[in-house]
Amino acid sequence: MTDAFLSDARQAFHSALLQNNILSTSEKSIPSNADASSRVSVAIANGILEKLGKPRATEKLRGQIAGATFERVCAEFIDVGFRALGHMRPGHWVVGKGGNVAHYDQYSHLAALEVLAKQNRELWAALGSDYLIKPDIVIARHPEPDESFDTDGSRAYLNDHVAKLTPLRLSNNDKPILHASISCKWTIRSDRVQNARSEGLVLVRNRKGRLPHIAVITGEPSPSRIASIALGTGDIDCVYHFALTELREVVSEPNLGEASDLVETMIAGKRLRDISDLPVDLVI
Repeated sequence: MTDAFLSDARQAFHSALLQNNILSTSEKSIPSNADASSRVSVAIANGILEKLGKPRATEKLRGQIAGATFERVCAEFIDVGFRALGHMRPGHWVVGKGGNVAHYDQYSHLAALEVLAKQNRELWAALGSDYLIKPDIVIARHPEPDESFDTDGSRAYLNDHVAKLTPLRLSNNDKPILHASISCKWTIRSDRVQNARSEGLVLVRNRKGRLPHIAVITGEPSPSRIASIALGTGDIDCVYHFALTELREVVSEPNLGEASDLVETMIAGKRLRDISDLPVDLVI
């Protein structure tokens, strides 16, 4: 069997995590994504590490540095994987770090709302700024000139009398269209696990137009913590684990209790997928 492009890209993704010390281990053999106070978390994280490669024994990166580096590595993987499928979803795409959602067509009205709110203290106090989220990673599509819509060159597909409101037409709209909003959580802790959910709800409730993909990528080894964000529907499409194949193999060991059942429940319920599924899902 020959190596597939996506298989190689997945391996390169894991190598980047190791090389950038995002995925590392301490002198006491505690992986950087494990909760040192949890035996199960440490055991699962070590099991995944054994399958991915030899990590560096180094001081654990500080939270903000680890988070920002994880976002960058994830964005690079998505960019490579998604662009390789350009023949399945052609267009002028950009993959990168986030930015205010008001920069995108479906949420551009929020910029005007912010201006009004800043001019009125009572309105600002009532609205707050929670609706002006900044996703970790975005995928957006630029509007197309009319020539891009023509099929065979013998006849124009558009004229000035039709399709005068669609945002994909450059003559109607000059803002990129948000295709996906992706939140990156190297680990999941109870004090910030709901951030991704609340951001998803903001995107759902405040859009004017097509809802973008809303996804979460995590390196969390504990199935119970993954479940705290993966289970339930309505706010995010799915959670993507950085090494789901390896996680399933590790938790199948009998000494890890009900961890395997929980992982399989999330997978069967279409709430948990592998990082390699994400570029393909984004083509939908």
